[in-house]
Amino acid sequence: MKLTTLKACDKAPRFWRDDALPFIEARSIADGREVCYSRHAHEHFSIGAITAGRSTYIHEQSQFEVSTGTVVLMNPGDVHACNPIDDQPWSYLMLYVDTAWLTDLQHQLGFSDDLAFRRFALTHTADASLFDGLKALYEVLVDPQQDVLRKQSTAVEFFSDVQLRLNPTDPPLREPNFKLERAADFIRDHCTQMLKLEDICEAAQLSPSYLIRAFKQHYGMTPHAFLVNRRIQFARDQLRHGKLIADVALEAGFADQAHFQRAFKQHLAATPGQYRG
Repeated sequence: MKLTTLKACDKAPRFWRDDALPFIEARSIADGREVCYSRHAHEHFSIGAITAGRSTYIHEQSQFEVSTGTVVLMNPGDVHACNPIDDQPWSYLMLYVDTAWLTDLQHQLGFSDDLAFRRFALTHTADASLFDGLKALYEVLVDPQQDVLRKQSTAVEFFSDVQLRLNPTDPPLREPNFKLERAADFIRDHCTQMLKLEDICEAAQLSPSYLIRAFKQHYGMTPHAFLVNRRIQFARDQLRHGKLIADVALEAGFADQAHFQRAFKQHLAATPGQYRG
């Protein structure tokens, strides 16, 4: 098991991960004023709990004020950010769940007959049972005295409850735009390379003006922001496997380590060193 924390400051980002449970990762922030996110997205499913104070929660094109007791949910690919209000203190914890693992659980529960991930319609909820369950799961995960079976069982129990309470009965809300999806897929597949706008346009068979306008409307970020976000997700995976920060910066496609450091902190509110542990 590996618990990552910066002991010099209690307010530093605190990460937890365990090789025996590769499908889930956790983090907690004691003082949300110390971290600030740019709009970003993850490949995995994310769920968090506001444990104190209140903050601004941006999800796709909407903005909400969330406070203690709120559970927030982000589907894979959802653009989001959560930041302090008027420098008021707030704290939260987050769980990041492998999409394939959660999709399999959905299928087991009968929610996903075609083996595709079923998106959640809710962006946030004040459901006290889910809030308490999320906090309880986090405590079990980070407790070194708990064995793997207990952690696995608690995770399955909690996310089964999430599915049964919150999963929509209708298909995902976002209408498909296949050319834009081709553009996004091209960026994902070539994210570590030096891409040009014309490369993406050619792959998607779209004009530059339409691509820039429609891509941002559809995904909530420009193609360049989408590219940087994907590079950060690539780098995150490499850091988890113990690679050196300088090597990861170059492999991910950043011009230098300083640029990588800035982008990583903007997306994860932690430095690569804090995340790598």
